[in-house]
Amino acid sequence: MTSSVRRRLGHVCRAAGAPALLLLLSSCGGAAPSTLSPAGVGARRVAGLWWLLFGISVVVAVLVAVLLAWVMARRTRAGVHARTGSGRAFVVTMGVVLPAIVLAFVYAVGLRDLRDLAVPRDPHALVIEVVGHQWWWEVRYPASGFVTANEIHVPTGSTVRLRLSTADVNHSFWVPQLAVKTDLIAGRVNEMWLRAEHDGVYRGQCAEYCGLQHGHMAFHVIAQPAAEFASWLAGQARPAAVPAGGAPARGLRVLEASSCAACHTVRGTRADGKVGPDLTHVGGRRFLAAGAIPNTPGYLGGWISDSQSIKPGNAMPPQPLAPEDLRSLIAYLGTLR
Repeated sequence: MTSSVRRRLGHVCRAAGAPALLLLLSSCGGAAPSTLSPAGVGARRVAGLWWLLFGISVVVAVLVAVLLAWVMARRTRAGVHARTGSGRAFVVTMGVVLPAIVLAFVYAVGLRDLRDLAVPRDPHALVIEVVGHQWWWEVRYPASGFVTANEIHVPTGSTVRLRLSTADVNHSFWVPQLAVKTDLIAGRVNEMWLRAEHDGVYRGQCAEYCGLQHGHMAFHVIAQPAAEFASWLAGQARPAAVPAGGAPARGLRVLEASSCAACHTVRGTRADGKVGPDLTHVGGRRFLAAGAIPNTPGYLGGWISDSQSIKPGNAMPPQPLAPEDLRSLIAYLGTLR
């Protein structure tokens, strides 16, 4: 460990406490999401097509193996010779006609799925706008008038229309358990839809290489009952609560006086930056840095002190705050739910 890293870790340790620092040194785990474990209508279509192609492949592989074994067995028999042209009909049938029928069938099924996965004509669908950044996701709820980041809340069982765009390079939006991949292409807006069938948290990922931290550009779709989702919407539309006093109140003053306010927005305060994610309700999010680290005081302290040591190349510079200021800022951000 270099001396500079020791100094950074010591700074975070004094600010957030040694137990939290130990958490900072651990890593996120969990099973990777799979298209073959669908929890949404669109993903179920994809999984069905996958299993169809897999089944056809198994049948073809078994058929080829059986025919190969049969031919080898015939060749080992003494005095057995094939007549010239005797296998022509078999070759034409098995090598041309049957593959053409199978490919035409698969093509028809694929066209059906493409049609069904197109943006639905549902005038009542909830519209959510997602903007890709290097390397995080801006999430807008235009009907409710607020912006959040890296987490997309949706009502279970309802169709949601997503409008996808990018603020810089090309990205790709993919939630394997809910929907197909859709690219975010510079200069245009693409649309897709998803409908979660079950409550839960579903991990998504940028599926188009977009730079150094492409692998750390994740997001989560949180599907929740309609009443719970409505309550979440109402809470997110409110500005940040004003702390009554103590460390959170001091943290608010630190936020407004530091460079944080120039890059981030906290509605209801003087922080109105547009460079980084909106932090109005950051305390209620599960992860930080687009899924790179969990949202705990220790990780938050490390991220504020030197985000480059956690996610190199991101747009946030190190924040040289005094230990007391850092503790107060962490306390304030933790109240933003």
